[in-house]
Amino acid sequence: MAAGLALAATLLTFHLLVGAARAQVAPGGTIEEIRIEGTQRVEPETVRSYLLVQPGDQFDSDRVDQSLKALFATGLFTDVTLRREGNALIVRVVENPVINRIAFEGNHRITDKSLNDEIQLKPRAVYTREKVQSDVKRIIDLYRRNSRFAATVDPKVIPLEQNRVDLVFEIDEGPATGIEGINFVGNQAFSGSRLREVIQTKESRWYRFLSSDDIYDPDRLTYDRDLLRKFYLSEGYADFRLVSAVAELAPARDGFIITFTIDEGERYHFGKIDITNQLPTVDPETLRPVLKTKEGEWYDADQVEGTITALTDTLGNLGYAFVDIQPQIRRNADTKTIDVTYTIKEGPRVYVERINIIGNLRTRDDVIRREFRLVEGDAFNSSKLHRSEQEIKNLDFFSKVNITNVPGSAPDKTIINAEVQEKSTGDFSVGVGYSTTDGPLLDAGVHERNLLGRGLDLRLDSVVALRDESIDLSYTDPYFLNRNLAAGFDLFADNRDDTSFAGFSQFSVGGTLRAGYQITEPLRQTLTYTLRQDRIYNVSATTSPFIVAQTGTRSTSAVGQTTLYDMRDNRQDPTSGYFASFSSDVAGLGGDVAYLRGTVQAGAYYPITPDYIVSVTGQGGHILGIDQDVRIEDRFFVGGDNLRGFQTGGIGPRDSIFDDALGGETYYTGSMALGFPLGLPPELGITGRTFTDFGSLFGIHPTGPTVQDSSALRLSVGAGISWKSPLGPIKVDLGFPVLKESFDRTELFHVSFGTRF
Repeated sequence: MAAGLALAATLLTFHLLVGAARAQVAPGGTIEEIRIEGTQRVEPETVRSYLLVQPGDQFDSDRVDQSLKALFATGLFTDVTLRREGNALIVRVVENPVINRIAFEGNHRITDKSLNDEIQLKPRAVYTREKVQSDVKRIIDLYRRNSRFAATVDPKVIPLEQNRVDLVFEIDEGPATGIEGINFVGNQAFSGSRLREVIQTKESRWYRFLSSDDIYDPDRLTYDRDLLRKFYLSEGYADFRLVSAVAELAPARDGFIITFTIDEGERYHFGKIDITNQLPTVDPETLRPVLKTKEGEWYDADQVEGTITALTDTLGNLGYAFVDIQPQIRRNADTKTIDVTYTIKEGPRVYVERINIIGNLRTRDDVIRREFRLVEGDAFNSSKLHRSEQEIKNLDFFSKVNITNVPGSAPDKTIINAEVQEKSTGDFSVGVGYSTTDGPLLDAGVHERNLLGRGLDLRLDSVVALRDESIDLSYTDPYFLNRNLAAGFDLFADNRDDTSFAGFSQFSVGGTLRAGYQITEPLRQTLTYTLRQDRIYNVSATTSPFIVAQTGTRSTSAVGQTTLYDMRDNRQDPTSGYFASFSSDVAGLGGDVAYLRGTVQAGAYYPITPDYIVSVTGQGGHILGIDQDVRIEDRFFVGGDNLRGFQTGGIGPRDSIFDDALGGETYYTGSMALGFPLGLPPELGITGRTFTDFGSLFGIHPTGPTVQDSSALRLSVGAGISWKSPLGPIKVDLGFPVLKESFDRTELFHVSFGTRF
């Protein structure tokens, strides 16, 4: 309102001045002289250049009026008057002041630099009201782009000597404009609460203080439209239309009400699925196992796209680099089915002429190029191009990755442009936490994922806990010797106090050399060599003699391997897929210790619904001493993290007199769990689970009459909650032993809390 009044006043003054000029210049006669008055910085000749009359011209009211307007339009003058004195035309101007300094007051959310970049006025520029009002609008627009629609800007002018001014923009940023409500109109199949989980924009709530999803953002609203469309298409609603998405500002200007109007349409099943093939020597029936779309299932547009990718990959492996697969979709309104025919024909022969890397300032080109599944000269393949983009994103070196292809120098050539935007790849972290196993802990670490821009990974971690102190230096070159071979080393030192359950402390120091390579996309093998020294100490008179006999220092030289087959959708938090691994190592190539050890792990994850996940996991192992007994530091201990309901080291061989856990040489554990939501907002990250853990630990050499040992099955049931808190994951489990031996040690609660910040 204030800006509008100021502009109106300026226009009114302008028109009054024009009227005054008209009244003061009488027509008739010849202009003999033009005198310029009031100029300071502007040269008189500059003023004359804007006049439409010159000495010798007649006094013409219209041309004098146009001259007045031309001078005002320059923006150089606050006031202009033209008057006649005899046969002389007097032009008097009042120059606009020059801006000495521009300042911002009251801005906290947006920096001075960002505001200066937004406005047009700069120091030493000529001050005009029009430009000030334009810059006020620009600043308000900037705040609106930052979701502060209640922001106000009041420009203040401070006069200085020599016709200079300081310009101060007084800013009241106001509160962030949140989302008061999200409404859906026209939805029948899914509730409003279900659809609110689909979109990224959220309603403002107190617990979203660490998120910006509850702040109005027009770009995010556009993204939400796409999320809703994809969701309905994946649920069988092929005719879905998003009629409108409207954001209305509340009268108090403190929040938005967003309304999505949708037309769900009918829900379809997949009907007949067919393949039409125009490629020679390829039987369409051999491609049917690749199809992800199945007749009778709900229509899913994502499965159609997935099938096209799978067919492209399969045909590429058969030598057909140039294929064009188009899905022909036919709706059957009567049966509510959609027939899909995948038409396969030979595509245009296009080769990769050049790959351009754009935007990498620190990361070397070869670090990015080695993630491409295409190289110069290869047959162009869109599926491999998409996979290349995903591999580069997986590096986590870039905040933005955009890969496109454009025509090359010839019709059969294409150029691939990979545009990246780098982000910080190093971090320093400090963490605090608590676990039932180690007690209170403090950890600190330094990690650089892209050392020297070569993709090298360097990490230094240290942990200080009530029962554990450790430091670990790790280095990895993911492409050692420019081959698909990840090589590196670990140096470690660890001091553990296990007196609470095993009656001894252990100090270990050593290092590991490792090299890993991908056999196939999901299959990987890692080879290791470890040289370490272990010392058993802090053994008291009340410790089992089986442990006392093993005090002292020993060195171990061992080689090993791990083979992993991983089909999980996410290694950290899997919701579907499976994995299996086998590890083996042998010690005795030097050192004091000789053994052969093998372990296996496996797991599978089944989504009953997107929120209910069933998991089945298990592991087991055996260690065999070679011409000597297995040392206590090399045995297995079970309980706590890997068998809830039992203490750490709570099952397995135990000295009945001294009540010390002795560890075992054979073990197995397993778990069946169901993860589910607790009805809380998903962004809180709080989920529940029920579980059944089972396992056993047995076998020890040497043994004796005081050693309690049993291979009997142990079983526990329980429930727990997990919270992906802003400070780190927190897990609390309540376990009840169902099957146990009399000498086992149990625990009801098991807590794990870790944070890094």
